[in-house]
Amino acid sequence: MGKIVVILLLGTALMAGAGLWYAQTRGYYDPVDGPVTLTLEGPNGLIKIPAREVQAIASNSSPLGFRACFAHDLDLAVLAGVTPDAPQGDGALRAYTAPDAAPTIAPGWFDCFDAPALGALLADGTARAFTAYSNAAFGVDRVVALTADGRGWAWHALNDCGDRAYDGTPVGEECPDRATFQPLTEGSL
Repeated sequence: MGKIVVILLLGTALMAGAGLWYAQTRGYYDPVDGPVTLTLEGPNGLIKIPAREVQAIASNSSPLGFRACFAHDLDLAVLAGVTPDAPQGDGALRAYTAPDAAPTIAPGWFDCFDAPALGALLADGTARAFTAYSNAAFGVDRVVALTADGRGWAWHALNDCGDRAYDGTPVGEECPDRATFQPLTEGSL
């Protein structure tokens, strides 16, 4: 009788563990069907990124679950306004400067998005992160990182409004009104 109880307990623990693993790595993520909105915020509005080879996933349980990988033909020096007079750029595009600009970890099966490697590219200056779309979801910005060799990645990160909204601090007037807020719909731009 004791062996049967132990076998049942172990079997239940294995099934629960497998279910938890599946939920965390596969169950809440879906490929993004249709066009993915990839833009950069410029001084005169949004600039569409002519992306190709786009792969994207999104989580149906959190707006932070968005990840994308793509290729591009953009000249980063031109985008950032780098000239001999302004070697650091003129700030034409909003560089993403939050201290946690590094992307969060993607599920292991979405192998084009290696967050630690991308974080290293951002840290050594090989990749530059830009604000792609402010408030893609309430309190969540879409961030795009680009390299000069034509690689690009996108992910979502909490902005100042989201940090305050989700920790209970009063959000202030600079945050969008939740009652009328419309999140980004993929492919709508």
